[in-house]
Amino acid sequence: MPWCERGPGQKTFNAHGQDEYLLGVGKADITGPVVEVNMMGYADPKQLGTGLRQRLYSRAFLVANVENPDERFVYLVLDTQSGDTAVRYGIIDALKELGPSFASYGHHNIAVTGTHSHAGPGGWLNYLLPQITSRGFNRQGYRAIVDGAVLSIRRAHESLQPGSLSVGTTKVLGANINRSLYAYLANPEVERARYNVSAEDDGSVEKDLTLLKFQRSSDGKNIGVLTWFPVHGTSMLGNNTLIAGDNKGVAAYLFEKSVRGDETAAEGFVAGFSQANVGDTSPNVLGAWCEDGTGQMCTFENSTCSDGKSQLCHARGPFFRVKDQGASSCFEIGRRQFEPAKALYDQLNEKPIPVRGAWVKSFHTFHNMSEFSFLLPNGSQVRTCPAALGYSFAAGTSDGPGAFDFTQHDGNENTTSPVWKVVSRFLKAPTDEQRACHSPKPILLDVGEMFKPYQWTPNVVDVQVFRVGQLVIIVSPGEATTMAGRRWKEAVRSASTALFSRDGPDASSAQPVVVIGGPANSYTHYIATEEEYSIQRYEGASTLYGPHTLAAYINVTLSYLPFLGAGAAKPPPHKDGLFPPDNSNRSMSFIPGVVRDGAPFFKSFGDVVVDVERVYRRGEYVKARFVGANPRNNLRLEGMFAAVEKLDTAFADREVWQRVRDDGDWGVVYHWRRTGEVLGTSEVEVVWETEDWAETGVYRLRYYGDAKSLGGEITPFEGATAMFTLVE
Repeated sequence: MPWCERGPGQKTFNAHGQDEYLLGVGKADITGPVVEVNMMGYADPKQLGTGLRQRLYSRAFLVANVENPDERFVYLVLDTQSGDTAVRYGIIDALKELGPSFASYGHHNIAVTGTHSHAGPGGWLNYLLPQITSRGFNRQGYRAIVDGAVLSIRRAHESLQPGSLSVGTTKVLGANINRSLYAYLANPEVERARYNVSAEDDGSVEKDLTLLKFQRSSDGKNIGVLTWFPVHGTSMLGNNTLIAGDNKGVAAYLFEKSVRGDETAAEGFVAGFSQANVGDTSPNVLGAWCEDGTGQMCTFENSTCSDGKSQLCHARGPFFRVKDQGASSCFEIGRRQFEPAKALYDQLNEKPIPVRGAWVKSFHTFHNMSEFSFLLPNGSQVRTCPAALGYSFAAGTSDGPGAFDFTQHDGNENTTSPVWKVVSRFLKAPTDEQRACHSPKPILLDVGEMFKPYQWTPNVVDVQVFRVGQLVIIVSPGEATTMAGRRWKEAVRSASTALFSRDGPDASSAQPVVVIGGPANSYTHYIATEEEYSIQRYEGASTLYGPHTLAAYINVTLSYLPFLGAGAAKPPPHKDGLFPPDNSNRSMSFIPGVVRDGAPFFKSFGDVVVDVERVYRRGEYVKARFVGANPRNNLRLEGMFAAVEKLDTAFADREVWQRVRDDGDWGVVYHWRRTGEVLGTSEVEVVWETEDWAETGVYRLRYYGDAKSLGGEITPFEGATAMFTLVE
């Protein structure tokens, strides 16, 4: 499919008459330390990594204007809990060092979003509050994310070529529910009724998945898809200690796997499953139940059980009876996203819904939310507040209950332990003005006014929007709830319709398609509606800047929206003094390093301790244990710790082994455990959970490790099991 250029200032089209852009995709490994580091999401200091179920990736999606390539944006989807200020600074600084060809990338056109997986390593976030449970900052994990993200952008940049975009929407059923329905029902009934279309799609969560398809013009093959759909990355439970990308990681894995060898897809196809207005969603679709023997669901208002506390209230995924820390439910929720996305992809191949208009625009601003005064649409003057968290924040959710005697909705200093009154006031007692500003939120942690030893949480937030043709992407730094996201999108859609009508017939004839992606660029906790905020369940208590937080985000977004117009000038440079701090070089860390690795007497690293059996049937687990070493010695980025190899029977005169699985595959699991503190000994277990579609044949398991001597030298080694046969 040749592409044709019309001349200076005019649009380019492919052979099908679709508008053309410069498109690129890239993917790179960002798997951080998989053992001995706290996991990010559930804020449980005891949840330390013990291995790897699925490698983590950065997926980069790049769009540029053919006529003016400096007009471009890159949307990153990281298998992390969120975007982050320090990570974003690290990415931008590293891109500057790559030379003049990367000079177009900066704050305005780079979005760093996270899939919101709660199964990744922590310790890489910029502010003190999320660092507390991870024993501070882990530079190794931080560098893995930054370096991998930069590599994915480089790969997207270097693959840049003319192509077209298609966008479509489909329904995803059975993959999410509202975990704070009591708060959602506080929104006006008339507003809720607009989204209540059926029993399965009652509006309490969004069921729409939007997919953007990237197709290159040279041969008509698709190079990637980027999707948006809201569901929390909490399928892997709080007792899980294996690193994984959670349900979004599964969906991306299944999609990329499904198009290998497909004539519609190019080699190196990248599938990104980004979050949307995720705030009050849950993948645990069977609801919240009390694990106290009563057989009762948790209370509707505050998610407590018979003892009046929240600790025994746990949400259930589709396979909650399988005792695998949520892995089976995780895979199922990922599958339920993948299948409709793949069906929509196939539909768009047959009947494209083109993105129209050559415009590729973006803006980003840092905005101080600590005391922002502005007018609501009704003319009343309101303001935001320095960040603070309410008592119900500490209660957690049914996806991950808090560890103390806090409850959602009715949590306050009079309904919890007196110890917490002391703790709250010892850290920083909020002023009367701060209390009034956040009312009706009872303040537990006045984090926005705590700056020692460095800032606890952001007051300066990222507001960012991308535009290509009629597609508008709101890049949110927080977790907008279902209704909050709808209001934000509706405000942008309305303003964009008026704005784009001046951009010519292509823009005025196509209604704006508005999506919201995040949590991105930083992590500003939650964004609830004012009505939900008044209920003060977890999401409202975690809305940092007071009851008008959502309205403030919408106000700032709309004030910058004109920069997305076709003839708009570049957005203004960022103001000095408004940049949030980069704490990556001053953050404290209490995470001990690896001292040394030792092998047991008469054993060597990589030796098999417990070998495989001779024969396995499909569906059985193949297991072996090896003399191991600490995987923190070498993260093996773009590599692996574990693999499955198959004997190639085409060679009768010698053994030839082909790698058919590795630890990037869901079914290959790597476990590590320390067996001796003094000698530094450890063991690794490699498990292949054989699939029902696996080929019969002769296989072996292989383990790759790196051992550290007392002097600090790191030496790689390998180990392999005996052969085994997989039969039907």
